[in-house]
Amino acid sequence: MNSIVPSLELTDFDAEQRLLQLSGTSLLIFTSIGCASCRWARRELPGLPLAVEQLCWIDAGNNGGLVERYEVFQLPSVFLIRDGQFFGTLHCRLSAAGLNAAIAQALQLESEELP
Repeated sequence: MNSIVPSLELTDFDAEQRLLQLSGTSLLIFTSIGCASCRWARRELPGLPLAVEQLCWIDAGNNGGLVERYEVFQLPSVFLIRDGQFFGTLHCRLSAAGLNAAIAQALQLESEELP
């Protein structure tokens, strides 16, 4: 399957700097290799027509600092970031329609600093 949305792998060591430098809208997605829904998300989301410039993946098992900072309690967890500003957690179905609707709704809210 060809990727429609570019993907980046981020870690505790580079996530904040890279997220602040990215332009446009990004999904920050926490996953784990042991999670079936996470494996599905990693395989399917890059091929969906999403209203974002990039997907930023965090392996929750190897990046405990980010898991703690973003208060990740379930996997996969999806957060919205645009131009270095934080727009919160997206609670929706992991489908093009569900994600794009949640993105549009979240972008109507006030942004915050990155956690």
